[in-house]
Amino acid sequence: MMFSTFIVNSPILASLFFTIITIATYQFAAACQQKWQYIWLNPMLFTISILVPFLLLIDINYQEYSHTTEVLNLLLEPAIVALGLPLYQQFKQIRFYWREMTAILILGITVVITVSFILAMWLIKAPEIAVALSLKSVTTPIGITLTEQLSGDSSITAFAILIAGLFGALLGPQWLSFIGVNSAKAQGLAIGSASHVIGTAVLVRKSAEHGAYSSVALILSAILTALISPWLIPLIQQLLY
Repeated sequence: MMFSTFIVNSPILASLFFTIITIATYQFAAACQQKWQYIWLNPMLFTISILVPFLLLIDINYQEYSHTTEVLNLLLEPAIVALGLPLYQQFKQIRFYWREMTAILILGITVVITVSFILAMWLIKAPEIAVALSLKSVTTPIGITLTEQLSGDSSITAFAILIAGLFGALLGPQWLSFIGVNSAKAQGLAIGSASHVIGTAVLVRKSAEHGAYSSVALILSAILTALISPWLIPLIQQLLY
């Protein structure tokens, strides 16, 4: 209650307070991860793990927090655009493989949507949830828009996209290396298509080549999912019913 009053009476100070707390927590986790290389110190996961209990403790809901940290939301789009730098740096090399990459992503997207939808229907038997879970591997705005168009539950889509991004960022590179996939091209395409912006942001730290192919996969996956899902999901529904 005290912090809610603080937000209402001193919006500028409240904005500074919560923005600084968020950035400081993230930077602390990033510094710790760089030093010790622990998976659980992923900056985004660590920040969420600290901020959620903190906000619950001081009785601040998500809407109030989001409003006071609006400046961070405004910086999100330029940050995503910045991921295009590795793509630009590797463009001459990437352009020779665009046909192969497109074909691989079309196949992967079709399989992922089909398997996710069928499994969700088999286990949960709720079409709106099945639609939501089958669109988890694109960025949030595109995923939510497609889910709403296909009569799915957009709140579940947003949560599933976050989980897919976090798991890909935390475990994706290690898992790919474990199964013998060490190529920067292959890792970039896999993480970018499965874990979108969050996974791409992690891969950029490995090398410019990783980041470039992940950025390509992120962009192409969004476009291809927007083209494929509006006819594929209704087709699967018709076949199942």
